[in-house]
Amino acid sequence: MVLIRDVVQQAIATGYLTVWAEERLRQLLSTKYDLEDLNAFMTLQEAAIAGRVRQESRELRRYQGHGDED
Repeated sequence: MVLIRDVVQQAIATGYLTVWAEERLRQLLSTKYDLEDLNAFMTLQEAAIAGRVRQESRELRRYQGHGDED
């Protein structure tokens, strides 16, 4: 079973959050999760805000000419 913290760990290790991982996080966040997973997700949000993790979905939007939506 994949946990939120597993997806987060992968994203932080690579510095990249794929579209697949984002979708997986949405699915996992819609189910029961524990405090450790919540803390991991908050850490990922902080890393993304600080620019330490890039989001594939945002890059795809920019590439497709929709960068002004961010």
